[in-house]
Amino acid sequence: MDMNELLTINLPRLQAMIDVSSKIGALADGGLCRLALSNEDKAMRDIFVNWLQDAGLTVRVDDFGNIYGRRKGKKPGAAPVMIGSHLDTQPAGGKFDGILGVLAGLEVVHVLNDHHIETEHPIEIVSFTNEEGARFQPPMLGSGGIAGVFEKDFILGRKDKEGRRFDEELKRVGYFGSAEDRPKDIHRYLELHIEQGPVLEKENFPVAAVEGISGMTWIEVTVTGESNHAGPTPMVMRRDALVVTAKMISVINQLVRVLDEDLTATTGQIKISPNVINCIPSTAVFSVDVRHPQDSVRGKAISMIQEKIATIAASGGVTVSTNVIWDIAATQFSQEIISYVYAGSTAHGYPVRSMISGAGHDAKYMNDIVPSAMIFVPSVKGRSHCQEEFTRWEDIEKGVNVLLYTVQALAQKTEERVDYHADGS
Repeated sequence: MDMNELLTINLPRLQAMIDVSSKIGALADGGLCRLALSNEDKAMRDIFVNWLQDAGLTVRVDDFGNIYGRRKGKKPGAAPVMIGSHLDTQPAGGKFDGILGVLAGLEVVHVLNDHHIETEHPIEIVSFTNEEGARFQPPMLGSGGIAGVFEKDFILGRKDKEGRRFDEELKRVGYFGSAEDRPKDIHRYLELHIEQGPVLEKENFPVAAVEGISGMTWIEVTVTGESNHAGPTPMVMRRDALVVTAKMISVINQLVRVLDEDLTATTGQIKISPNVINCIPSTAVFSVDVRHPQDSVRGKAISMIQEKIATIAASGGVTVSTNVIWDIAATQFSQEIISYVYAGSTAHGYPVRSMISGAGHDAKYMNDIVPSAMIFVPSVKGRSHCQEEFTRWEDIEKGVNVLLYTVQALAQKTEERVDYHADGS
């Protein structure tokens, strides 16, 4: 890479693309609903494919509906540097989550085209199917498919709440491609994304080099007491599952606050039975989402949580059982790529800090098969997955400039390094 030529993006061009994409699936209140493989997703896919072709990229679609646009490189047989994210949104999502990373990749290609720059490695943009998991569960099916995390039959057989199958919807929207069009090899993977948290804005950093993704465990806790009439049953003689559950949630919250500042625990769901206004709850089922960058810390916290809730259950006269319903290890990203993110930030004069992502991203699964990393840009007030989601354009410009620098550096490297090959070689 010629370090004397510090390229910058055309922000108005990127803004124009996002202005178009923000109208696809737009809601009256200002949010977006572009669920995976919906009519709105199809409309966005069609536009995206046209944009890829207009940029001179060769387009293909694999059997999971992932869309690829390839810019050829000079080096025969070289594996591509891949830039990716997703087009789908939450049911009431924002206009930057996911699609910013995809369109940032397209802007990188436009800049290289503008300057007639040929890279040693090809550059490939990918939009992964169903990253959000809002329609088909679990999330990140497209990236998980090519990374081998999920079996093909499992992915294609996923159903939405109306019973529509993943493969049927791929065919309906015209994006059921071929397994032959999955990536055969990948040199490096890079993803730009909004932070979806408040740290960068609060600390006044326009860019973060993401070092990894926190590991995550979902636990389902079932508390069983005894249902009785709300009036005649004295308070001291009750076995109220909900009251004990409330204490458990409070103690879990207090525990993680003192264990480690990077540890989080969240209860997002509670179901009670019989759920009647004048009946003491006999059963409460609640979720606990535990996350930390180090698997050992997360494991220790989970053990302590289980001990605490067992003690609380015994003192409350109820029984408790726990079931781990999802467990995913922490991710450590490529230090080589991270070093370029820092170098690009320094070259442009941007403040940059390291960060661990608390949310899952396609880069999580891609890192299983190829050296990967992420770049974050700030989320105003930390808002995301909502209509208020916003990132300032000046921060977007800085983040994509760093992406451009990093991609160009990686794509121009000629020395041999370990690449991902689909055949395992």
